[in-house]
Amino acid sequence: MATVTVKASTEYNVIIEEGILGRIGSLAGELLPGKVAALITEERVNALYGDRVEHSLTEAGFTVFRLVLPPGEETKCLPRFGEVLEFLAKHKLTRTDAVFALGGGVIGDLAGFASAVYLRGIRYVQIPTTLLAAVDSSVGGKTAIDLEGGKNLAGAFHQPAAVYCDPLVLKSLSPRVFSDGCAEVIKYAVLKGEPLLSLLADPQKADWTEIITECVSIKRDIVEEDEFDTGMRMLLNLGHTVGHAIEKQSRFAISHGSAVAMGTVIAARVSEKLGLCRKGLAEEIKELLTKYGLPTDSPYPGELLADSLLSDKKRAGDTLHLILPKELGDCVIYPVAIEELSAIFDTIL
Repeated sequence: MATVTVKASTEYNVIIEEGILGRIGSLAGELLPGKVAALITEERVNALYGDRVEHSLTEAGFTVFRLVLPPGEETKCLPRFGEVLEFLAKHKLTRTDAVFALGGGVIGDLAGFASAVYLRGIRYVQIPTTLLAAVDSSVGGKTAIDLEGGKNLAGAFHQPAAVYCDPLVLKSLSPRVFSDGCAEVIKYAVLKGEPLLSLLADPQKADWTEIITECVSIKRDIVEEDEFDTGMRMLLNLGHTVGHAIEKQSRFAISHGSAVAMGTVIAARVSEKLGLCRKGLAEEIKELLTKYGLPTDSPYPGELLADSLLSDKKRAGDTLHLILPKELGDCVIYPVAIEELSAIFDTIL
């Protein structure tokens, strides 16, 4: 078992423990003032873990109302957001009650955003069931939904009351979904270097409890320094700026992790082109991503990706901040003029 304490505007613990799904009720019962729980999940996760989590909560004295949504990025939309809010209102949740987000990043983002605005904010608990959610999206308080104009354009900063992560759930993931999470893990390795690079050296010997703990600790340090994403926290967007553009162009046929992997390699190639890093760094990053089953080549030309970036939420006027690696463990926030993006991307894609 490992515990990482995040001291943000709300202080909370991220507990990483095999078998913790069966203890969520007792842990939450000690933490939360109310005894009504809205369990928000999706169909595939519900079939595997919904009953176990609900039983744990009811055994601890919670009254549980469960909402099961369709899987996939399409669920992170305005209509489903409204559905979650209406569900909370229908069951008369109060400010002492809590939402439990059981699922991957989509459910965590959606349920977290609904928690942020329902009654102007109620508590929520993250129970990540994918590697991607465990190492990244469940920690740090970013909640959001997608709009027609782009990914995560409507959202709020709303820290969870707790995060309960069971590494045993990784065994139920498909190879593709597991690889998606590896893209986020490798993002942290590119950002911070050791000891994460060594932990990832051999996929067959990887200790995922240790890897998850290291990733969460890295994110904790960044969030504590820059909770509201105005400075250092922007580094966590490594691979994501272009990755979101790739997702949008594919109409989300390309998964988030795959798009981030492609975006990370593109960021390294841009860094090489601008002379910020040594030649060959992009190839090293590409080899690491490939080792964990991730695609690394974007199917879209630079012009299309540059056009998609015009609606990126990280754009500031006529400037977009790209996160570029200078070396493994050393990345920088690099401002690029919007009109220069097409030319930069066209030469490397």
